[in-house]
Amino acid sequence: MEEFYQAIEEAICTAGYEGPVDGEEIYNEICDEIEDKEPGAYVFMSKKTDDTFFEYKIQIFQDQFNLSSIDIHTPHQVYHADFD
Repeated sequence: MEEFYQAIEEAICTAGYEGPVDGEEIYNEICDEIEDKEPGAYVFMSKKTDDTFFEYKIQIFQDQFNLSSIDIHTPHQVYHADFD
């Protein structure tokens, strides 16, 4: 799992976002959000600070999920990290 957490962090940093990022925290947050959801495509938003939020685009399957992308919205820019 550590490799997955690092992949999340690296993709976000490659997108240019310089704020704090914790891949394990993001993964756990997604898992909490998708619990008991029907299979399908979802967009989840998570407020990180007063002026920054993360937007997760996720495809949920029967026994797993696919994180398609994360958009990080700050007051000055939107950073896009693509995982597909």
